[in-house]
Amino acid sequence: MSGKRIYYPLVLLLMFLFGTIPTYAQYFELENRNKVKVPFKMIRNMVIIKLNINDRGPYNFILDSGVGIMIITEPKLVDSLNITYKRTLHLAGVGTGEDYEAYVTAPLKIEIPGIRSVGVGAAIFKKDHFGLSNYVGIPIHGLLGYEFFNKLVVKLNFTDSTLTAYIPGKLKKLKKFDTIPILIENNKPYITTSIRFCDGSIRKCKLIVDIGAGHPLSLDNHSVNQWPTEKAIAANLGMGLTGPISGEISRVNQLSIGKYGLNNVLSSFPETQNTAYLTTRDGNLGMDVLKRFTVIFDYENSRMYVKACGNLKEPFEHDMSGMEYYAGGDGLKHVVISRVEPGSASDEIGLAKNDEIMSVNLKPVANMSLEDLDHLFKSGDGRGLLLEVYHDKQYSRVILTLKRRI
Repeated sequence: MSGKRIYYPLVLLLMFLFGTIPTYAQYFELENRNKVKVPFKMIRNMVIIKLNINDRGPYNFILDSGVGIMIITEPKLVDSLNITYKRTLHLAGVGTGEDYEAYVTAPLKIEIPGIRSVGVGAAIFKKDHFGLSNYVGIPIHGLLGYEFFNKLVVKLNFTDSTLTAYIPGKLKKLKKFDTIPILIENNKPYITTSIRFCDGSIRKCKLIVDIGAGHPLSLDNHSVNQWPTEKAIAANLGMGLTGPISGEISRVNQLSIGKYGLNNVLSSFPETQNTAYLTTRDGNLGMDVLKRFTVIFDYENSRMYVKACGNLKEPFEHDMSGMEYYAGGDGLKHVVISRVEPGSASDEIGLAKNDEIMSVNLKPVANMSLEDLDHLFKSGDGRGLLLEVYHDKQYSRVILTLKRRI
């Protein structure tokens, strides 16, 4: 999906929400054990876990270290969860366009097998502005952030798609893990790392460790001391409260994560300067980097531990089709084009917004995930793919020749 992260700037919104949530203790705890292992699904670089709320569910939630409070993005849950106490928060003046409203709830009963919440409330949007279900391709009901991490040690193993939560102090001695200091500010984890740019300069950067962001790296626009870039392409970087986030995608020569160095890393460079953050920062570190490690978060001791997986040196590839698409229709089984980049491979063969992709290489997209399509559309410069599309009220077959753009 050409770098598109529907909820990329949710952290911005939560800066406005956070001060309105009650200040009582909000955290998760284990139920009479020292550790609990929970499976998760990894879809389009999103960690998705199942949980119950008020004895209803299970619901699909994205685990997101970049948000400060629990968010329910599916408005229908207000009624189905029998939430009796809620007050409305009116988010006026947040950019252009219509105002945003959300309910703020009293503590909910939230349960993951072996793990339960203590005093955790949520913000519930009155309207789904972010389309997470359409982006992921399965029903998504919200995001779970800081409260899940603040009183537990959380290990994410991307090799076997398991999350292990420990009581602090009960994690066995770590072998072969590199220890990285983290700073918790405004309920988000930050690291300081080194980035080498195309001109050979090396800069120390303060980054949010954001497992809810699908990109490898994003560097905020600074009014002074601009980031050195070359061979950049224009891109739609996400959808925010004020509409699409425009910017560029380029590469940095090297990104350091503890003792590890990752080369030729893709990075987003938003056009607008972000002034909404309460903490000075340079950008955020996303899942396309983090998934190359086994990662352990230990907020209480201000540490993160990382150990490289086998795919550490896998090249960072960007979409080569030039189109963005989403899942829609019954069961989210239809794939609809939402945007085509001018001059891209898709543009050259006449694909357009609202066209529906029916099959790729004769395989119906109803039998494929959006992630399957993502892999196909960045699978090799010059590769030809046979697409069946519904365009201008008729079906047609076209050859899409992938073109590396960055």
